[in-house]
Amino acid sequence: MDVFFIIVIVFLLLNIVMGLFRVWRGPAVADRLLTTQLFGTTGMAILMVLAGYLGELTLLNVAITFNVLAILLVISLVKVWKNKKGETK
Repeated sequence: MDVFFIIVIVFLLLNIVMGLFRVWRGPAVADRLLTTQLFGTTGMAILMVLAGYLGELTLLNVAITFNVLAILLVISLVKVWKNKKGETK
């Protein structure tokens, strides 16, 4: 069972590495905004896998909090991006 958890965590970390590549090379601001959401979701998934592996249920609360903060970050970034483009509402 340990090998399964290691494979899942390595896959999720590779997902973050590919997201970093998209942030670095991303042709548009929208790509970078979507990547921030990817980081939040992937970070939450890593914490949930660790919670299952270690048996620490408090990590689930941390994962949920992390995901809510990631959603708020994306909303804030979209509002700033729209204000920069002159699309105020």
